Amino acid sequence: MTADILRRALTAGTGAPVRAVGAVNALAATAAAGAGFDALWVSSLEVSAAAGLADANVLGVRDLCDVVLAVGRTAHLPVVVDVDNAGGSANSARRCAFDLARAGAAALCLEDSAYPKCNSFSTHRTQGLADVDVVADQLREMRRASDELVLIARTEALIAGAPFSHALDRARYYAANGADAVLIHSRDVSGDEALRTAREWSAPTPLVTVPTAFAHLGWQELGRAGFAMCIYANQLSRAALAGMRAVAAELAGTGSPGTVPLATVGELLAIGDPYARV
Repeated sequence: MTADILRRALTAGTGAPVRAVGAVNALAATAAAGAGFDALWVSSLEVSAAAGLADANVLGVRDLCDVVLAVGRTAHLPVVVDVDNAGGSANSARRCAFDLARAGAAALCLEDSAYPKCNSFSTHRTQGLADVDVVADQLREMRRASDELVLIARTEALIAGAPFSHALDRARYYAANGADAVLIHSRDVSGDEALRTAREWSAPTPLVTVPTAFAHLGWQELGRAGFAMCIYANQLSRAALAGMRAVAAELAGTGSPGTVPLATVGELLAIGDPYARV
């Protein structure tokens, strides 16, 4: 699925959203493709955590490019890259778009957090919002860098404690200034904010959601509500961490993995070499 096909899928209006899942490396990308996902999400949180870094504008664009290249080697799916606030300036946003497009990204997700950002789910955080005109300038420069990329504009207004109406206003402004899709991020565990977003969104620009906080709402229900894309942003990394902890505990305690399920060595070899034999 190229960027153009992804753009058409977002506007198809079929009620079946594009399903994207976080893939921090080729192993995760292989699992995602095998499960039937439609797209991959390169998450700043996952990439930062995998590198032992804070999710706070510490990553550089080359770090993201390396992941885009790695996941593209093993999964023929469109890659959506979480570029946070793209460094907070129009120049840095243009550089992000230029480099990531050439690395193979199909879409970029730009958020309106003030630089430096805080992770949306951090409990020790004070997140400011960027001026909407700064974000609009970033969108324009990203489009100048690549006329093929799908640009998703994400507002952190609800995360920052702004009124719902303000979040809608920001999303509308980004849609009017070049965003191909918009995402009003929410950590409301009930999912009411997300469903309200779908009810009150009247613009033709497609809606994207990240249901990390409201996992009880499946993609089918979110699609019926009006979302064109559902991003499962970090579940594979969280599952991998839990699985590694379980196996590490068994190995440290008994020298055996016990009953914890493991992939075969052959499966691991095949990710980098489909012709490998064990």
